[in-house]
Amino acid sequence: MNSVIGEKKRLQTISEMSMYSSGVMSTAISYCFKIVSRFINGESILEMGPAEGVMTGLLATLNKKMAIVEGSSLFCDDLRKRFPQAEIVNALFEEFNPSVKFDTIILGHVLEHVNDPVDILSRAKMWLKPDVGRIFAAVPNAHSLHRQAAVVMGILTAEDSLNEMDVHHGHRRVFNPESFRDAFYVAGLNIEVFGGYWLKPVSNKQIEDNWTPQMLDAFMQLGERYPDIAGEIYIVALRNTGS
Repeated sequence: MNSVIGEKKRLQTISEMSMYSSGVMSTAISYCFKIVSRFINGESILEMGPAEGVMTGLLATLNKKMAIVEGSSLFCDDLRKRFPQAEIVNALFEEFNPSVKFDTIILGHVLEHVNDPVDILSRAKMWLKPDVGRIFAAVPNAHSLHRQAAVVMGILTAEDSLNEMDVHHGHRRVFNPESFRDAFYVAGLNIEVFGGYWLKPVSNKQIEDNWTPQMLDAFMQLGERYPDIAGEIYIVALRNTGS
């Protein structure tokens, strides 16, 4: 119980100073939505941990039946006002127990925050509709060019070290492509697609100060060509038969 209370307080503190969708990140979320849209089938969507709801607003344009689980009451209060058509549950993922199964479950920048990514994926797996349900998850990539450059320059001790913004956002880890895939395998999920977006040679601040919208869009697309070194990586996964 104390761990649940502590985690909720932690999420509340993070939400009060949130910068999830600030600056260039709003563009990145919009591009991620373009990718998500390729894989959405069926009529129901569960979005886990939407924070300020930038992705939520884009998903709402699809006119699907939407459910949301979010651990921050601050975010939930705002989401209820903006998306009255959605079922919004204020709970930790570990507390969530939906009565229905979903066609699509979306975890956008979630797994780097949680205590146990494999446990969360294992739970989400059971909320999928049998045979047809898919999980889409995206996370920052430790192998991103800007992180590799930071190691060369001595700014980071390792590619997966937490930088200042990681700490601000409450990240607990930075996945690389191998560790990201491993979490899905251990959770009993079958990876259908591994990909990336946003080839990112420099920091968000440098991009915001110097890049044009056309440059940013081009580098978003280039990340799809070179996923292993893209700024963001994603996985589309199915529940293994019998799991």
